[in-house]
Amino acid sequence: MSAPMASHPSTFGPSTAGDDYLPTSGNGGYSVVHYDLDLDYRVATNRLSATAVIRARATMDLTRFSFDFAGLSVVRVTVNGVRPRKIAETVRKLVVTVDEVIPDGSEFVVEVRYRGAPHPVRSAWGEVGWEELTDGVIVAGQPCGAASWYPCNDQPADKAPYRITITCEAGYTAISNGPLVARSTRSGRTSWTYEMTQPMASYLATVQIGRYRSRRLAAEPVVQTVFHPGRLDREVSIDFAPVPQMMAVFSELFGPYPFDEYTVVVTDDALEIPLEAQGLAVFGSNHVNGMHGADRLIAHELAHQWFGNSLTVARWRDIWLHEGFACYAEWLWAEASGGVTADANAAVHRAALEAQPRDIVIGDPGPRAMFDDRVYKRGALALHAVRRAVGDDAFFEGLRAYVAECAHGLVAPIDFVEIMEQHVAGVDVAAVVERWVEKRSLPKG
Repeated sequence: MSAPMASHPSTFGPSTAGDDYLPTSGNGGYSVVHYDLDLDYRVATNRLSATAVIRARATMDLTRFSFDFAGLSVVRVTVNGVRPRKIAETVRKLVVTVDEVIPDGSEFVVEVRYRGAPHPVRSAWGEVGWEELTDGVIVAGQPCGAASWYPCNDQPADKAPYRITITCEAGYTAISNGPLVARSTRSGRTSWTYEMTQPMASYLATVQIGRYRSRRLAAEPVVQTVFHPGRLDREVSIDFAPVPQMMAVFSELFGPYPFDEYTVVVTDDALEIPLEAQGLAVFGSNHVNGMHGADRLIAHELAHQWFGNSLTVARWRDIWLHEGFACYAEWLWAEASGGVTADANAAVHRAALEAQPRDIVIGDPGPRAMFDDRVYKRGALALHAVRRAVGDDAFFEGLRAYVAECAHGLVAPIDFVEIMEQHVAGVDVAAVVERWVEKRSLPKG
């Protein structure tokens, strides 16, 4: 039985995760165990009616807790089947106050029914989250856009499995994270249910809706599928043909692909940049030309399934562990597919960095520079420097160990350094990384 209510700030969960890069995002006092999202969406009018069932575990005695939630209206909230004492909606939070203490360590279930016209949220990196396409939907949640379409603990450190059901007009294809486990059509509307059983950060959850055809790229080691507009059938068949070979190369270099399927979506609209979600990558029609013009980007987004999605930073300041590794994977793919070597790519990009300002430290670039290209390139160069220092055999053995030991968990630079140092002798990996990651100046040589 729950303890009597103690309305005291000591039982109020923090309304922030405490990450100074996104000080208003995330919440404390609990960790999410599972999300179950049921979305009923009308493409023609951009109207969403939804239910989120969030199972969580208290990490302190709780009488008040919050979710990130923006731009939509709450219809009803229950906690363990009971109406809470109070709910409050602010610009970016849903705050719930209960009548009885939820004891530290106990599980509780929150059901939120909500509705509205979803739209992106503003951030220092532009508008992120749920966005209408010309005829469909794209969700690009990084780093703080998940709250635009469901109540969540929007911080990378709180990963959980998901079940996502999307119902929309028949004639559209709805795509989300994980394998499709159910599909049914009734009264001109189709429901699609997906399950992501591996833990997932909130920003990696996604919904993609469009008038798409599907093309199976491969069935092993996992099913690989691309969804695309019919008008781009020829170009897609050419440009995404290398995906199975990329999957094989990266699986050999990094270890087994970490999810049950890999899906690519090509939207009918042009997009500024491609984006990754867990088990998916999304490209715009402008990234497809039938001439392999996007090979580098395709390799980059696939590599994020290992680095970013399976291995996820707990703090946004460590973003180089996502982007530096994915950038280096571009060079590894070029090398493996008969293109320029990683050495050659490293030389080119080091020379380019010589001409750029040295005014950031990529190990703590600051929020506005979090996605600066120098974070990507210096991160990749740090990895190449480690590879040259320890040799190929030790480098890739250590890299596979890092991926395996940290799979589906949270990482910090120390994890990579310590695991790599277990596989080499006589090399100070920490010092090599520090020169590239924790200094503004460019290392010599």
